[in-house]
Amino acid sequence: MPKALVIGSGIGGLATALRLRKKGYEVLVFEKNSYSGGKLHAIEQDGFRFDLGPSLFTMPHFIEELFHLYDRDPRLFFPYAKKSTVCNYFWQDGSRFTVKSDRESFITEAAAFFNEEKSSISSYLKKNQKKYELTAGLFLEKSLHKLRTYISRDTFKAITQIGDLDLFDSLNTVNQKTFKNPKLVQLFNRYATYNGSSPYKTPGIMSLIPHLEMHFGTYIPEGGMHRISQSLYELAKEQGVQFHFEEEVTKIAMEGHTATGVVTNKDSYHSEIVVSNMDIYPTYKKLLPHTRHPENTLKQERSSSALIFYWGIRETFPELDLHNIFFSNDYHKEFKTIFEEKQLTDDPTIYINVTSKDIPSDAPKGQENWFVMINAPGNYGQDWEALKVKARAVIVQKLSTVLNKPIAPLIATEHILDPVGIEANTSSYRGALYGAASNSRFAAFLRHPNMTRRINNLYFCGGSVHPGGGIPLCLLSARIVADMVPESKKP
Repeated sequence: MPKALVIGSGIGGLATALRLRKKGYEVLVFEKNSYSGGKLHAIEQDGFRFDLGPSLFTMPHFIEELFHLYDRDPRLFFPYAKKSTVCNYFWQDGSRFTVKSDRESFITEAAAFFNEEKSSISSYLKKNQKKYELTAGLFLEKSLHKLRTYISRDTFKAITQIGDLDLFDSLNTVNQKTFKNPKLVQLFNRYATYNGSSPYKTPGIMSLIPHLEMHFGTYIPEGGMHRISQSLYELAKEQGVQFHFEEEVTKIAMEGHTATGVVTNKDSYHSEIVVSNMDIYPTYKKLLPHTRHPENTLKQERSSSALIFYWGIRETFPELDLHNIFFSNDYHKEFKTIFEEKQLTDDPTIYINVTSKDIPSDAPKGQENWFVMINAPGNYGQDWEALKVKARAVIVQKLSTVLNKPIAPLIATEHILDPVGIEANTSSYRGALYGAASNSRFAAFLRHPNMTRRINNLYFCGGSVHPGGGIPLCLLSARIVADMVPESKKP
């Protein structure tokens, strides 16, 4: 049986391993850590369980289709429930707004709360849906580096309606043209952070992101987000995928212009196919040091990172739900500070995820597990110890003011993850959460493809390559790779 080697067991690596196994390959996955899942990991501390990585689960059909490949019921591996509340939003002037999952309820309630016309909100959401429908088959589900992608009806349709895609305005400009209320503009600007970009730079086509959340819904898996990666790991094990934990790949073996396997800190392995789920930057710099590198791609601006405080809270807050946002007063300054100054703003937007709202066992009775995150620049050598101390004080003060209760005395336990730790744990260059930023209209085309014409039999998946970061796009990268890899020729 021909062999395929996958470097890294993040969500993209797991999905690729499953798809290649289905195509008849013997699949080996190499992971430097002692666990699978990459950023989709979790810890337990002092009676609290915390998901360490991605906290938003949408478009569950991309997970389910991996189970359907093997005629397995995904609900047996990871049951999940749809949320009726998408997100709670808080402003420092005391304003609060809840986004409901029902589209018509959202339109009605948002129009009343933000004093906007219902028709404006409805039209905006419909346009977002159109952007997704016009571009998903081109930009998300296929390689942008294959000629057949462009010789299709979908491509022709997208080109003829390019004016509807808002490629030449920023997301902020599109939102300001649509809405009068700066709070509603800020609410929709937030979606730029879903790919680690600035709403003042990323193109207006990114307004399709709220469509994904509002149309497909948001969900919570039983057992938390970690359950997603673990369910795929369990399925892969069941189907015969072999995992080599604590075995770090140190080199991709080459013969001429062909990848022939990998060398690890323990052994060497030959294969017909090699797939890197590792961030594209260290893949080239560490694993392919003697090959020609795509320097322009590797020099791209990196996405934002994160500073996350995991707090066990000795109380419950009924005003909070699974997803909660506490906005800054100066959103533009926040992103300017992150992307241009490579520092933390004095007034950050704070995101709080509380899985114990839906999974009571994630915290002791009468308490909550808070995942408290602020957007941060990547690791450029800043004094992160000093930044963490300062940010913690700012966050505690801000939450105490908005929630009208002192937060510091309620913190029973704490774990902190900064860009340095993210980079060390996941090999994400500079701790960037999504690889390259999408701060230009050409970002989709500048991302590294899922293959390279310079090296035969080598493929790439995960958040640092096409089509991008986040769980759904990582899963799509695995599908694209599997479509490129030939069916195995069984002996």
